[in-house]
Amino acid sequence: MENKLIRIGLLGVGKMGQNHLRNLIMLKQVEIVFIYDFDQDLCQKLADQYHINVSKNLDDDLKEVDGVVIVTPTFTHYDYIKQVSQYVKNIFVEKPLTDTIETSREISELVKEKGLNLQVGFIERYNPAVVALERVIKNSSHVINIDFSRTNKVSSRITDVDVVIDLMIHDIDLAIHLNGKPAKVEAHGYVKADMIEYARALITHENGTFSSIVASRITEKRIRQISATCDDMYIDANLLSKEVHVNKQTTVQYLDNVTISSKEETIDVRPQEALLLELIDFIELCQGKPVNSPNAADGVLAMDVADTIQKLIMEAK
Repeated sequence: MENKLIRIGLLGVGKMGQNHLRNLIMLKQVEIVFIYDFDQDLCQKLADQYHINVSKNLDDDLKEVDGVVIVTPTFTHYDYIKQVSQYVKNIFVEKPLTDTIETSREISELVKEKGLNLQVGFIERYNPAVVALERVIKNSSHVINIDFSRTNKVSSRITDVDVVIDLMIHDIDLAIHLNGKPAKVEAHGYVKADMIEYARALITHENGTFSSIVASRITEKRIRQISATCDDMYIDANLLSKEVHVNKQTTVQYLDNVTISSKEETIDVRPQEALLLELIDFIELCQGKPVNSPNAADGVLAMDVADTIQKLIMEAK
């Protein structure tokens, strides 16, 4: 399959779906067989613009593709994954895997049962600032704590999930990816109209490191920040500006006095589109190549932590 065009079907052409469409069209080894959405007018408009087909019968069209990209509302993921899995082995689904831990676990079992290749769209793993941060962390002698901050005013297109599933899930995945499996989760937050709009969580990992995560849909200020405290350095990563700074302590001795100063290094972060890198991984997955992309097990682990955070906050309100 490596030398032939990978035939892709795209489910969902809202704002994020259109971003996927734009990037898929850029990939020379991809043929977009169809797009599908409940909004048929929008589908047809995009089909005319990009000269592609609109699916009129999803079950029939699924038989004609090598892979499917699902970019639909979170609450529909479970049903679409089950439907697609009847015909297609390679599935990409936007984060989170599903909207509940129970259905996420069920999908994970389905993946094992059918031998599916399922990639979850945790796009921040492909953010060049995160890639640089991860590279620096691996050179540290010991990571003590990583702080994650993510804020954004609630989007009018996000109405089915709270801030934990909308925003925090990204950093839950990154925390597990960088620090390993969680051993303990603590959380508190702010609830408005039965929807969590602010959440703060502390994860103690099995290896003894900590992850402190804050997510908010209250403030207008947009923040995507990761700060890592290591025993030999402090790393600051801005995921929006793609800047990574490393502060290393140096000891300079003058006679009987000791002066502690900090040496700052700026890491060169190459501008790359995370979504394009993510989709390249998916196409390679469709080609049967080994890729280290977020899978169903990662999706379940992130949802398990998110579910715990939600329950702790809702029980305390």
